[in-house]
Amino acid sequence: MRYVVSLWFFALFLVTAPILFTLGAVLFVVAYPLDPDRQWLHVLVCRWCYGLWLHASPGWRVRVEGRELLPKGPCVYVVNHQSFADILAVMGLFTPYKFVAKASLFRTPLVGWMMTLLGYVPIVRGSSTSMEQLLGPCRRWLRKGIPVLIFPEGTYSPGELLPFKRGAFQLALEEHVPVVPVLVRGTRELVDGDGPWMSPRATVTVKVMPALPPETFGPDSAALATHVRERFVEALARVG
Repeated sequence: MRYVVSLWFFALFLVTAPILFTLGAVLFVVAYPLDPDRQWLHVLVCRWCYGLWLHASPGWRVRVEGRELLPKGPCVYVVNHQSFADILAVMGLFTPYKFVAKASLFRTPLVGWMMTLLGYVPIVRGSSTSMEQLLGPCRRWLRKGIPVLIFPEGTYSPGELLPFKRGAFQLALEEHVPVVPVLVRGTRELVDGDGPWMSPRATVTVKVMPALPPETFGPDSAALATHVRERFVEALARVG
């Protein structure tokens, strides 16, 4: 069954991704004068990715908990990273944000083109300037009142949670905005990393945890990263 489900998902993606990009490009052009931050386009993409692609199989159960905990205004969402399906899962937050992703994704036809239209933030992993690549564009979005979403592990974790990089936390401290931990569970069971094989049955949960005022933990971004990672470890242990 996993072969059938995998083939169905990617066939659905290949058929509908060009439609999404075409609609998105038209919306971008038409709405830009009234919506330069591209929030309307983000709504379209969220509904499409979460509502269509992440519900492609009747055996996939997805729920989002704690949307009421999402703060108003700018903040930094930090999310654990298990597979490429995490991106589809967090679209279910149904809130405006710009997420940080590896630069190579932006060169992917259709997907990368849409990410560019949306104003998402590319970074080159391992680059000596990766911190500047993250901080500059994210500062600009936060100062416009738009949250940013970052995977602080930097890549998929093979099992246990990886160490958190400090960029997201330094950004929150410098801009004096809350850190919002968002726990994703079940996407590793849905798909192994970059795939291609997908399970016919999976339960995916996205759980928003209470926001943290960064100043409470002092000016040390490494200490804040450690504290937030401990919260993820505790939450994963409770649900595991």
